[in-house]
Amino acid sequence: MPLGLNGMAVSSQPLATQAGLEVLKGGGNAIDATVAMAAVLNVTEPMSTGIGGDAFILLYLAKGNELKGLNASGRAPAAATLDYFREKKIATIPDGGMLPVTVPGALHGWFAVAERYGSRSLKELLEPAIRFAAEGFPVGEKTAREWTKSRAKLAAHPDSAANYLIDGRAPRAGEVFRQPRLAASLGKIAERGKEVFYGGELAEEIVRFSQDNGGLLSVKDFCDHQSTWVEPIHTSYRGYEVYEMPPNTQGLTVLEMLNMLEGFDPAALGYNSVAYLHTLIEIKKLAFADRDQYLADPEFVNVPLERLLSKSYAAERAKQIDPNRAASYRPGLGPIAGDTQYFCAVDRDGNCVSFINSLFENFGCGLVGGNTGILLQNRGKLFSLDPEHPNCLAPGKRSCHTIMPAMTFKDGKPFMVFGVTGAHMQPQGQVQVLANIIDFGMTIQEAIEAPRANHLEGLEVALEEGIDAKARRALKQMGHKLLTEANFGGGQGILIHPEFGTLMGGSDPRKDGCALGY
Repeated sequence: MPLGLNGMAVSSQPLATQAGLEVLKGGGNAIDATVAMAAVLNVTEPMSTGIGGDAFILLYLAKGNELKGLNASGRAPAAATLDYFREKKIATIPDGGMLPVTVPGALHGWFAVAERYGSRSLKELLEPAIRFAAEGFPVGEKTAREWTKSRAKLAAHPDSAANYLIDGRAPRAGEVFRQPRLAASLGKIAERGKEVFYGGELAEEIVRFSQDNGGLLSVKDFCDHQSTWVEPIHTSYRGYEVYEMPPNTQGLTVLEMLNMLEGFDPAALGYNSVAYLHTLIEIKKLAFADRDQYLADPEFVNVPLERLLSKSYAAERAKQIDPNRAASYRPGLGPIAGDTQYFCAVDRDGNCVSFINSLFENFGCGLVGGNTGILLQNRGKLFSLDPEHPNCLAPGKRSCHTIMPAMTFKDGKPFMVFGVTGAHMQPQGQVQVLANIIDFGMTIQEAIEAPRANHLEGLEVALEEGIDAKARRALKQMGHKLLTEANFGGGQGILIHPEFGTLMGGSDPRKDGCALGY
């Protein structure tokens, strides 16, 4: 397990982690380090993340003992109305093409945190990413595997194929891959600032491409975009304070799950025992039933956070769990009016950053914005076209979001900065990592590596290799429908030893990444 005293960086790509560590060792702070890492991940893991996507950031500022959140997710285009989709006879927003593309918010977020709390210029922080894009980087084994899965998606459009395939195929593990157009775009941003993307030359090219391919984006949509500083939400779990981002993210789902789990005794149930796994699966179903009913953009609807996150509500919900039988659940209140990259850093001053950046599904919508080399997200597919649903599409509205950075405190001090990728696996993964550490006494690396359960939908549950056959048989007898293939996510984290202050890193072997400290 990597250790550090002065700083640590963790991500799913070694080159990104190295870039973050070099920033820290050069005197930069955790904010600088994570922005540099975000940019390198844009290059080295393009199926998952980039400036064509969204970001959410939790920042702990040691000097003032402050925790802040930044919502850097984009909004639906002004032309994205329910009437438009009705007239086109489109019942659900598609996965691909330009219709699910919302305004990319990530880059604005990079600038927002760096300009307010960083100590280095964006030009300096973008330099490693520009170099890797221009000169090339060796593709990781697991990255190559994911790339290959999306070959057909990229081959379907000439711009995507030209930028992200080699003679029609995905790059192989160890092969050096170059992205000259992305390098040029990042170079323009480094020299001319965020305005070149939010209203300038790059926005104009993306909008031109969008209009040529049936999209709804306008230059004004880019010009109007702003990130939003928000108050993190939290709950307590066995003496620890767990912080998440508020809606429009699904962070509330983790907190509701923890509130329910606190009413049980995981240590007594036993690690990955039948009783523990059944309880975990059932509380996930309950929390997700609420998520799917109430999660939306709070600028447009009232999300009943106070009620959803109360301990009494969790106790009421948990009473519905039959300890011997799998079930399905409805939301607990009445109606109201993936792929991703997570990374983090801690610096010598104690500043902590929990950072997540995403295109949603692999390679987003599958399209590159014209000659920019920038892949575009498909986050808009999460909007509902039901006018009665809180997450209903509207111009300028943010969709509900699966990505969610986390931070845990003990006795008022940062204890762990962490996250788990994998869309709907994210809340489940976070809860399992936390329980592994708090209830089962694991190290952060053990907690991240441990085999996971992933409830999918209905009664379907995927159990990762390493969960024993006896538990599988018993869960099946309880009515769970067991699967073996699923996305079990990828976790990264830094634990700060409460007594010694030592930084202890964990990086998921399900990804290509690593933790580095000094």
